[in-house]
Amino acid sequence: MTGKQQSSFFSLRGSLLFLAILTLLSFTYLALRYSTPPPQVSKFSVTKLNDARGTGKEEECGGGRGRGGEEELYSDTFHSPRVFKLNYEEMEKKFKVYIYPDGDPNTFYQTPRKLTGKYASEGYFFQNIRESHFRTENPDEAHLFFIPISCHKMRGKGTSYENMTIIVQNYVEGLISKYPYWNRTLGADHFFVTCHDVGVRATEGLELLVKNSIRAVCSPSYDVGFIPHKDVALPQVLQPFALPAGGNDVENRTQLGFWAGHRNSKIRVILARVWENDTELDISNNRISRATGHLVYQKRFYRSKFCICPGGSQVNSARIADSIHYGCIPVILSNYYDLPFNDILDWNKFAVVLKEKDVYQLKQILKNISDAEFVALHYNLVKVQKHFQWNSPPITFDAFHMVMYDLWLRHHTIKY
Repeated sequence: MTGKQQSSFFSLRGSLLFLAILTLLSFTYLALRYSTPPPQVSKFSVTKLNDARGTGKEEECGGGRGRGGEEELYSDTFHSPRVFKLNYEEMEKKFKVYIYPDGDPNTFYQTPRKLTGKYASEGYFFQNIRESHFRTENPDEAHLFFIPISCHKMRGKGTSYENMTIIVQNYVEGLISKYPYWNRTLGADHFFVTCHDVGVRATEGLELLVKNSIRAVCSPSYDVGFIPHKDVALPQVLQPFALPAGGNDVENRTQLGFWAGHRNSKIRVILARVWENDTELDISNNRISRATGHLVYQKRFYRSKFCICPGGSQVNSARIADSIHYGCIPVILSNYYDLPFNDILDWNKFAVVLKEKDVYQLKQILKNISDAEFVALHYNLVKVQKHFQWNSPPITFDAFHMVMYDLWLRHHTIKY
């Protein structure tokens, strides 16, 4: 091989070696850039988090609308933050709902009895949908059709359960005969909202309403025909909240766990029997009497790390939203519960979800959660509080908008 050929050979080999090194460095950078998990919230970062919350550094903790707020808003409390962001923005621009105007105003179209109490979610939704930009007067541009029947209001008027079923059936059948919209999808682009379990049963007289239409309910119990991924689990929220939201108070939560309530279900009976005499779990087998002091029940949420949420006569409970609002990590004790916004929010990031059989090991399960894990759960819990708050008028990302987002996810139907 001549000297010139050797020079060319080494030059070529050097170029290939340089390209190989450059390629390796590029792949290494990309792997680190997109595969490294985000830093975990540690025990030592709690002071920094609390300082940021307490001093109003909104962009650092997600309260602002700048870059920090944007990153915090679309956080890992969502199953897919990027998908939520894109879908939510599309919903805000395009989603339209038509409200049927027919029916006796005293029974149907009025806001339910009141915007307070444990069935307030129904009242807030009725009021919010009428005031929102999602409402359209043109049914031809509507994605969904709202059947505005308030069974809660009928119940307040003393209507019997049997008559409610007949009223709902007659009303919907009247809409079917008067308008062409139901028959385009056999009701699949129609929805109904009720927080009281009576409202769920009141729809049973019309089979197509149960099987085809979307039912947004606070009682997502499978024994009354709740169909996951078609129906929507409405958050049951006891509003107005009696005390401010819990947030910058991790160090004050010295009680391991708390529950007080009536023993009106099997799991509650077991919970009270096993743990009511425990010194680390504050378990009372009766609701706390008002005679013991002002807002004693609500104040117990503030001092507890974990709040036990067993199902009662129904699988749902306003206690879950109370726990979230007061900053107490909800411990869901249920074999089946399609949790509100379960297809949007990752409940494992801000709650402890257990089976009913776990009640016997409840204390040990909670004690096995490290300080760092608790801080991370609590930090995420504070971030999702706004999603379980009803407002009038509605506010972006509040409970109303989250319900609308759930409906938006279900609005794609086949028109026959």
